[in-house]
Amino acid sequence: MKWQQLILVFIASICLIFAGNALAQTDININNTNLIRFGGSVTVPENQVVENALAFGGSVTVSPNARVLDTAIAFGGDVILKKRARVEADAYSFGGKIVQEEGAIVGGERSTFSERHGMMSGSNQGRRSFFAQSSFSPILRISAAVIAAILGLIILRTNPQFLPNLATKLRQHPTLAVLWGMGAIVAIIFVNVFLAITLIGIPLIPLLSLTAIVTSLVGSLGVALFVGQGLFSNRNWSLQQQFLVGLAIVTVLTLIPFFGGLVIFLVNLFGLGVILLWQFGQEKPQIAT
Repeated sequence: MKWQQLILVFIASICLIFAGNALAQTDININNTNLIRFGGSVTVPENQVVENALAFGGSVTVSPNARVLDTAIAFGGDVILKKRARVEADAYSFGGKIVQEEGAIVGGERSTFSERHGMMSGSNQGRRSFFAQSSFSPILRISAAVIAAILGLIILRTNPQFLPNLATKLRQHPTLAVLWGMGAIVAIIFVNVFLAITLIGIPLIPLLSLTAIVTSLVGSLGVALFVGQGLFSNRNWSLQQQFLVGLAIVTVLTLIPFFGGLVIFLVNLFGLGVILLWQFGQEKPQIAT
C-alpha cells in the first residue's frame, strides 16, 4: 500500500511538472489588461495598452509604441522598453536590468533587485539571469549536500525528535504531504502575483520566496532521513547514520543529468509538504526509530 501511494504521488508530481510547463508556454491575459507568464517572458505587442505586465522566470518586453499603464515587473529577467514604449508607473527587475531604447519612458520608479547586495537599487548594470545563477553544477550540489549534512546533524543533536517526526509523517501520509506541497506552491504563486499587482506588497515578495525556500530545505532534511530509514531500516544504525546515508543517496540521484532536476523538485515538494503537514496536521505521528 505504501508503494502504491508513492507511485500515485510520483504520477501526480509528473502531472504538476507538465502542467507547469504548459502554463509557462502560454500568456495569461486577465480581463485583457494584465499579462502574466510563469517560467517565461512576456511581450506587450506593438501599439497595445495593458495595465500590468509580469514575468516570473523571464523578461518583460514592451514593444514599440506599446503602453503599460501600471507596472512592468520581471522576476529573473530584464524589463526591456523598445522605441517609444511607455510604462506609466513603475518598472522593477528582480535579478536582471532595465533597458530603455530611444524615446522609451518610465513614468515612475525604475529599480532592480541586486542578488549580490540583496537590496533594491536603481542601477542598470547587467547581471546574469537569476535562473542561470540558480542552476546548480555538480560541485555546488555536493557543497550544498555538505552544508545540509552539517545542518541536519546539528538539528538531530539539538532537537532529536524533529527530523524523525518529519520522516514518520512522510512515511504515514505521503499523499497528503505532496498535496500540501502542491497547494503551497499554487498559493505562493497567486500570493506573489497579488503582491506584485498591488505594488505595496512588492517588498514582501523576496521575503515570501525566501521563507518558502528555507521551509522546503528544512523539510528536505526529513526526506533524507526518510530515505535512509526506508532503505536501511533492518540495520542497527543510529539516526545520524540513516540521515547521512539517505542524504548521500539523494545527492547522487541529483547528479544524474535531467533526472537530477526531477529529484530536486520532488525532494523539495515533499519537504515543503511534510513541514506543513507536520505543523498543521491534526494527527500526531508515532516516531519510528
